[in-house]
Amino acid sequence: MVAVQTARFQRRWLRGDMLGALTAWALIVPECVAYAQIAGVPPQNAFYGAPVALVVYAVLGRSRFLIIGATSAAAVLSGATVSDVSSDAKAAVGLSAALAVITGAVLIVAGLARLGFVTRFLAEPVLTGFLFGMALTIVVRQAAKIVGVSSGDGQFFERAWTVLRAIPHWSVASLTVGALALAALFALEWYVPRLPASLLVLAAALAVSAAAGLKDHGVAVVGKIPAAVPVPHLPGIPAADWWKLAGGACGVALVVFAEAYSIAGRFAREHGDEVNANREMAAVGAANIAVGLVRGFTVSGSASRSAAAEAAGARSQLTSLVAAALILVTGAFLTPLFTDLPEPVLGAIVIMAVRSFLRTAELRRYAHLDRASLWVALTALAGVLLFDLLPGLLIAVTLSLLLFIAAAGTLNLAVLGRLPGSPLYGDTSQHPGTATVPGVLLLRPDGTLFFGNTDRTRLAILAQTAATQPTPRAVVLDLSATYRLGLPVLDTLDELRAALERRGVALHLARLRSSARPAFDAHPLAVHLEPGAVHNDVQDAVTALGPP
Repeated sequence: MVAVQTARFQRRWLRGDMLGALTAWALIVPECVAYAQIAGVPPQNAFYGAPVALVVYAVLGRSRFLIIGATSAAAVLSGATVSDVSSDAKAAVGLSAALAVITGAVLIVAGLARLGFVTRFLAEPVLTGFLFGMALTIVVRQAAKIVGVSSGDGQFFERAWTVLRAIPHWSVASLTVGALALAALFALEWYVPRLPASLLVLAAALAVSAAAGLKDHGVAVVGKIPAAVPVPHLPGIPAADWWKLAGGACGVALVVFAEAYSIAGRFAREHGDEVNANREMAAVGAANIAVGLVRGFTVSGSASRSAAAEAAGARSQLTSLVAAALILVTGAFLTPLFTDLPEPVLGAIVIMAVRSFLRTAELRRYAHLDRASLWVALTALAGVLLFDLLPGLLIAVTLSLLLFIAAAGTLNLAVLGRLPGSPLYGDTSQHPGTATVPGVLLLRPDGTLFFGNTDRTRLAILAQTAATQPTPRAVVLDLSATYRLGLPVLDTLDELRAALERRGVALHLARLRSSARPAFDAHPLAVHLEPGAVHNDVQDAVTALGPP
């Protein structure tokens, strides 16, 4: 695995790193409690995992700015995967920890196998739609807490209907607390964006709840949270459950890494750093395994915490290490402070946290500039809303693969001609005034040939040959875009040669790459082509073929 060097620590960064750590701590503490509820585990389990994730990534990762921990995406995927295995709340802790371990193992194996490139195949419109649907699913679940009812089970529309049907049972006190919390969060973010809004609202809610006795007025509260000091603990679940979690863990691993790496990559570009996808994949994987071994749940990179810490001045991994120490102190000594925390306030904090995934502006941009991307995003969104998160994730990944296959399987076949006043050749459709060579049809696939597009290219070449009048005596195929020639491609090129010969047309190849030459030389095509039918470039082919 290739290690990527990052900037060495500089003493002048110390103050910024301390401020960044305090900022990260201020965001992590309330979100620990909130995301634990999304994942379906007790709040203390988030405190177990948070410092461990920060330390492991700080040691193994290479992004100076990425803050690893529980995120809305990771928590909701963890909760969904675990609930598919068992609906028993008592089993959720062990299953969630096991899922984190499996997810981490998948990422480490993938990193060692240099599979970091796979995130490139998650099309941005697909990810936009999936995250939008995921955010709406979270919102409807948290809205139920704000109004003091259960959202029930099922997909988005079933839960939304359950909440709406329960309007006569909505708690006015709970709704008032939740609405005030949302209003306060919006106001703080709008007027004083540099302050930790969620921590301030959490502290105010705790004070009001204890003073006014909100629990006695029908407002649900978190209750007692045990001291949370991470200690090694193997997930105590049956062997069969490990296998049941494995399938979902692969999907969770994909989203977890895509989320973390996109954040790390963005900060690396902004600050002139480099991060290696395979190294990051293994580091995020190790963080998940470590978290699972202390009864935590799946973690990823947090966009909000990373951005807030960077804005506060964080410049190195010291930020994560200091934040981890602060969270350890909080978990060990300060958890009793959260006893009176109102559930509607937690719901409001979570809704604000996932608001950034509701990218309506991006959907409008797709609608204005790229209708195909809009329909792709809406399809992924609908998949999540109609079939829930894990089926929606499968739909999103399948859509990404289909988009890739469709793009790779369609190549433009350029007809080449000599550029005016130049010895070079270019696409006649792109360069007016190019002169084609009489009796010779010059063609160039604008992309690499592989098994998915080679037969379509063969048919396009035959169609272009038939449409050219008079019929050319030779077709010169420029293979400059193809760096590897697999057996299916060579077999198809041999079929093309035979089909052209039946029409009295010779096949010549130009710009055969050195990396493709060994496979070509070992194939019967090399013998079936007439002598001298392989040329260094298009001009050599034209010269060799001579005048008509």
